[in-house]
Amino acid sequence: MNAAKTQKSRRSAAATVRERVARGGQRLWKHSDFDDLPPGAVAQALSRLAREGVLQRVAKGVYYHSEPTSFGPSIPSSDAVAAETFNAPVHPSGLSAANVLGLSTQNPRRGEFATHAAAAPRALRNALVHTGRPLARTGLTAEEGAILEFLRQRGVYSDLPPDATAERLRALLADDERFRRLVRAAPSEPPRVRAMLGALGEELHKSPKLLGQLRRGLNPLSRFDFGLLESLRYAREWQAK
Repeated sequence: MNAAKTQKSRRSAAATVRERVARGGQRLWKHSDFDDLPPGAVAQALSRLAREGVLQRVAKGVYYHSEPTSFGPSIPSSDAVAAETFNAPVHPSGLSAANVLGLSTQNPRRGEFATHAAAAPRALRNALVHTGRPLARTGLTAEEGAILEFLRQRGVYSDLPPDATAERLRALLADDERFRRLVRAAPSEPPRVRAMLGALGEELHKSPKLLGQLRRGLNPLSRFDFGLLESLRYAREWQAK
């Protein structure tokens, strides 16, 4: 690739990073959140956004995008920052997951996370950590893991009404690659998670092959508690109670 093409590629990557950060709302960002873009261009783009004050560097390779609140700009919890620096995958859970997904504006005093590790990392000793989650989640982003946790907990931590909650989840699952990664991890999740993911995928007209993978293994006689998502259009077809 010649110099002109390289420069054009970097500008395109920087614009993509900037756009995703702007759309992402209040959340933490890492280089791995942009693994579809050239690593060098991502590093430069994140550093530039930090210099401009758009992002705040809160740890090595970890940046925070704040949003205004009535008490001033939002700040990340120390637990959330620590979770991003832990080697084993650690994903937000409970109210922390709802916050990351844009389904709650509450920032819990005590962070809640989930990991496949057998023991909680010492860096999160002040947080509530669910251990022993499926190893299949390895490779998922914090947001993708948060989606699985949110579905596992039946949406109970959403501040939004059911229709708005479903709309936000559809927006989060619209990307085909993200949906494919979640389907790949789903067989290790509780059946209700696969069923809710399938009902959402049905609304998004995802491929029959992926939907078939989610339906496979669901006992046709079982009925699942969808909680806040019981009003999904295809909830009954996906065995909601």
